[in-house]
Amino acid sequence: METADLKGSPPQVTDQARRLLLAYLSTAEAQSLPYSKLARALANGEVTAQMGMIAHEEVLKSPPDAYRDAACASGCAFCCILSGEDGGTITGAEAARMHAALAPLAGQPDGRDWHAFACPSLDPVTRTCRAYDARPIICRSFFSTDAAACEENANGGEADGAAVLSSHLIYLAMHGLIRLALAGVIKVPSYSLARLAAGAFSGHSLEHSLTAARHPPRMLDDARKGSGVALARARRR
Repeated sequence: METADLKGSPPQVTDQARRLLLAYLSTAEAQSLPYSKLARALANGEVTAQMGMIAHEEVLKSPPDAYRDAACASGCAFCCILSGEDGGTITGAEAARMHAALAPLAGQPDGRDWHAFACPSLDPVTRTCRAYDARPIICRSFFSTDAAACEENANGGEADGAAVLSSHLIYLAMHGLIRLALAGVIKVPSYSLARLAAGAFSGHSLEHSLTAARHPPRMLDDARKGSGVALARARRR
C-alpha cells in the first residue's frame, strides 16, 4: 500500500488516500485489532467510509469557491438521477446502512415515480432523500453552481455546473488502494446505490440486494476516473 499506484488518479489524491489509510492501520496495530477483523473492515468499505468522512470534513473546513456558490437546495434532486452505468458507487458498509434506512419503506412509492432513473431513496413528491442521515460519500460530495444545468444533464445533456469535492476522489482512491493491497486475499467489492436502494424498496433482504447491486471489478476504476474529470471542471470554474 505504501508504494501502490492508481492509474487515472491524480498523484496528490492517491497520496492523501494512502496517508489516511496508513494512519488507520497504525491505529489498528496499536490497538492490536485482529487481522481477520481488520481485513473485513477494509474489504466491506467500513474503513473507506470512515476515513472518507474524515477527508470530507477536512475539505469542508476550506471548501472551493464553487462550493460556496452552490445552487443546491432541498427538493432540487436532479443530481439524484443516477443514469450512469455504475448507478452511484458505494461501499458495502454504506450499502448496509442505506438498506437499513430504506427497508421500512418497502412497497411505498419511490424516486422512480418522479423520474425513471432517480435514486429510489427520494420521496417522489417532495424530492427529498428519505435516507439522508445514512447517505453515502457520493451524495455528500456532489454539488452544482447551476441547477438548470443539472436538470439538462439529467435529461442527457452535458452542461457545465455540476462538480464534485476532492474528498470523493480520496474516498474512491482509498477503496482502490485497499483492493490492490488485499488482492488474492479477500475481495473488495463496490456496489450500485441505485440497485441497492431498489432492492430495499422491493422488500428484498440485504444479502439479496447486495448481490443484485454488486459491481463488476472495473466499475470502481471507472468511477475514480469519472470523478476526476468532474473535479477538474470544478477547479476551472
